[in-house]
Amino acid sequence: MSSKDEKNLTQVVDRIATMDEPRRSVMRRVHDIIMEAAPTLKPRIWYGMPAYAKSASTPALVTLRNDERMNLAITEKVAFRAAGGGDGTLMPAAWYFETVDDDTEKRIAEIVRSVFD
Repeated sequence: MSSKDEKNLTQVVDRIATMDEPRRSVMRRVHDIIMEAAPTLKPRIWYGMPAYAKSASTPALVTLRNDERMNLAITEKVAFRAAGGGDGTLMPAAWYFETVDDDTEKRIAEIVRSVFD
């Protein structure tokens, strides 16, 4: 890992550390899920929030927000596919969560891995 990657990772971990509990623990877990699901993604701060990109100099693909609700989102830089089924041509791009159980953890990992398809 380059020193820039290490600095960016530290900034992401530090940003998560500033969050109040229980959000801090939940966001730390989501960060770990993202890093395990896509270990080549590079964490960094993107528009003030933790984000993950293919390299330190490319646009973020996945972001974590801590506003009124915690949110996992994929950015417009990802190749979107229509959802199909009952959702027709809608393209899912953000998911809100309050906690992370085993099913949510699996879904987050699937979403993160989908940015490479």
